Amino acid sequence: MTSLDKPTEDTQQDDARAVTEAALFEAFGGVRGMVETVVPGLLFVTIYTINKDLHMSAIAALAVSLVLVVVRLAMKDTVKHAFSGVFGVAFGVVFAMMTGNAKDFYLPGMLYTLGLSMAYIITTLCGVPLLGLILGPVFKENLSWRTRNPGRKKAYAKASYAWGLILLAKCAILFPLYWWADTTQLGWVLIALKIPPFLLAVWLTWVFLAKAPAPIDVFAEMEAEEKAAELKAAELNGSTGPESADAGPRHRRDG
Repeated sequence: MTSLDKPTEDTQQDDARAVTEAALFEAFGGVRGMVETVVPGLLFVTIYTINKDLHMSAIAALAVSLVLVVVRLAMKDTVKHAFSGVFGVAFGVVFAMMTGNAKDFYLPGMLYTLGLSMAYIITTLCGVPLLGLILGPVFKENLSWRTRNPGRKKAYAKASYAWGLILLAKCAILFPLYWWADTTQLGWVLIALKIPPFLLAVWLTWVFLAKAPAPIDVFAEMEAEEKAAELKAAELNGSTGPESADAGPRHRRDG
């Protein structure tokens, strides 16, 4: 390796890390997405801790979720993370209202976390890591990592296992508390466990993918193939055009 090669490789690695960071922020919502997932639950447990009023706590949590969606719409920003928060809060409100048990406000989210942890682990064991399915379109590689980029598939597998095990550990803490602790204790522990495990999983994903081979941009490949086909067609038309144009005068001279 020459002294001229090293800066180029360092620049490529820095570009790969920057692309990975941008893709992760886009996929998981970044700081704003984290805030939107925390605020409704925080409001619920705060109000319930103060007055033990299930209805007021549930309505306040649902109302703030809707406000977050409206703000996103007003700013013409993507609403997928805010909408997911609304659905999660709505299911929690329905469960809690039906049973009359305030702890059931958290149950749908806990069951979702458990199911997601299993999905990460099972899909990876089956050779199709869930994180690759999520991030493949974001990196414009779709499923090319499965057959054409084994190093990247390995990175997706490691990251998916990390997500699955971290979420499973979170469930191992929350479900016993659901049975043994009261609503406020469960709520505050759940709020405390919202962001740190998520940040750990995102950081590990960044570490694995930053060291992995670069994604294969299948969209760019398709565009290149289309341009090549257009150029080939243009060349064929250009080669046949003059011959057909000369055929008339030659025929007249022969005549």
